[in-house]
Amino acid sequence: MNIVKPDDRQLKVSFRTATADDEGQRLDNYLARTLKGVPRSMIYRILRRGEVRVNKGRVSPSYKLQLGDEIRIPPVRVSAGPVTIPSSNLHLVQDLNDRILIETDLFLVVDKPAGIAAHGGSGIEFGLIEALRALKPDCSFLELAHRLDRETSGCLIVAKRRSALRNLHEQFRQRVVKKRYLTLVPGKWDRRQKLIEAPLKRNELRSGERMVEVNFREGAPSATSFEVVQYLDDATLLAAMPHTGRTHQIRVHCAYARHPVGGDAKYGDESFNQRLRSLGLKRMFLHASRIVFEDPGSGSLLKIEAPLPPELQAAVDLLAL
Repeated sequence: MNIVKPDDRQLKVSFRTATADDEGQRLDNYLARTLKGVPRSMIYRILRRGEVRVNKGRVSPSYKLQLGDEIRIPPVRVSAGPVTIPSSNLHLVQDLNDRILIETDLFLVVDKPAGIAAHGGSGIEFGLIEALRALKPDCSFLELAHRLDRETSGCLIVAKRRSALRNLHEQFRQRVVKKRYLTLVPGKWDRRQKLIEAPLKRNELRSGERMVEVNFREGAPSATSFEVVQYLDDATLLAAMPHTGRTHQIRVHCAYARHPVGGDAKYGDESFNQRLRSLGLKRMFLHASRIVFEDPGSGSLLKIEAPLPPELQAAVDLLAL
């Protein structure tokens, strides 16, 4: 794919006012949509330097825009044409169309593959949302309604209109959305262990890596329901249904129960991970298999499912022998 040369159309400070369509959007996503062709790394760089201001003050990339906010955008070069897709990611864009599980004028649900971030960010130039925008260049609005960890696969909702995004965010806040994950853990999970309520605290290391721990004094309330799907050879195929949406919630709650998620390099058990690698599994076994939510247009209840990926199903089959 041809490399697009930048032009000089955005080489002076500009000021924009947040409209009703911008309200509630993260600042970093707003900039990515506004400054088409500017790499995510550049967007995060100007944010870190404080060159982007909202109402004359510095804010974080996750700041949610409010109606009437004045946004100062520094001089940056904007591409004169379509966003360049790294050659290493062309296969992902081409594969995405077959991974769309449902699509309407308001939203789509995609079966996200493991190994790709939900969106580009610091140190990541290209994520799933950038791939979708490349796949659908005529779609003027595409934004993630929620996120999945990079190594987690499965159902991910993407809004195609600002009104749909606001509706979906409200559904998440009101806990209308129900998610079901499948994971493989070592040992025999006790069927009586149906709910884990353990507050979680997120810490950030000097390297920038995020670590989450159970902390009953300072942690945020967190709850996950569990259900045994199948007992295997010294392992359990488990369904996890989070009631809250904390970072790494299922992974940390499973580790807290002494049945860590298989293949999890951060919170997992190395001996079990090694066993899975010997079976050919080279990723974390965590898959968002089902999501239930209300259609932002009709209000009807939708249940969308993503089948277990072949590499995860193969591990289950080998352990079931």
